[in-house]
Amino acid sequence: MTKFLIPLVVVLGFLGLSSVFVVDEREKVLVLQFGQIKSVKEEPGLSFKIPFIQEVVRYDDRILSLDTDTIEVTPSDDRRLVVDAFARYRIRDAVQFRQAVGVGGVRLAEDRLSSILNAQIREVLGADQVTSDTILSEDRRELMRRIQRQAQTSAAGLGLDVVDVRLKQTNLPEQNLEATFARMRAEREREAADEIARGNEAAQRVRALADRTVTETLSDAEREAQVIRGEADAERNAIFAEAFGADPEFFAFYRSLEAYEKALQGNNSSMVMTPDSEFFDYLKSGSAP
Repeated sequence: MTKFLIPLVVVLGFLGLSSVFVVDEREKVLVLQFGQIKSVKEEPGLSFKIPFIQEVVRYDDRILSLDTDTIEVTPSDDRRLVVDAFARYRIRDAVQFRQAVGVGGVRLAEDRLSSILNAQIREVLGADQVTSDTILSEDRRELMRRIQRQAQTSAAGLGLDVVDVRLKQTNLPEQNLEATFARMRAEREREAADEIARGNEAAQRVRALADRTVTETLSDAEREAQVIRGEADAERNAIFAEAFGADPEFFAFYRSLEAYEKALQGNNSSMVMTPDSEFFDYLKSGSAP
């Protein structure tokens, strides 16, 4: 009797263990019988199934991440852009998810979700009024929300919730980069030339103003000098006239000395005069004052 009891206990123990499974709090669990869904287990803890007849399929209940492939989009201004994105999603309805993807599981679901995201990215970024400048500005946040909402609608049939969509990279295609850089260099060079031209114009204005100020200053100085010289000449002539009136003979003597000085200037000056020349009038006798 004992030799039958031990195998029976082992078999019963094995069947008991095969009928028990644990549902983790991070999982959704489906119990299948011959491929048909019999129950859904979402509460953590111990659950039971029929051994050998029923099987357990587990799906992650956490928020999952998906990176899309790089694609090219053409906004309304016809400037092609290279875009890739990532999405956050979770399995909302395990039954609907299983019916949609079958045994393909998460791998097949992500392939379909990636196709949905790429289609929505092309549709949203290629819509009217959406330019490359819009995509590269702060308005891209609204564009990402629009992609997320439309992707959520399309992914609902897979039993998925699209929690978030973000554009990671938004660049020009490689073949367009050099042309863009050349255009940027040309714009910077044009701006530099404009700045240089404006600087030269301002410098010319400053120089012209300085030249005019110098000319006006010299003119004013020359005019004042002429006035001073005229006043000095007038004063000198007045002194001469007063001196001539006071002592004509002394004035004649002084003028003769000036004439001698002017006539004998230089190292090699020579004069030939007759003894009765007027130059000797004040040298012949002591009649001079």
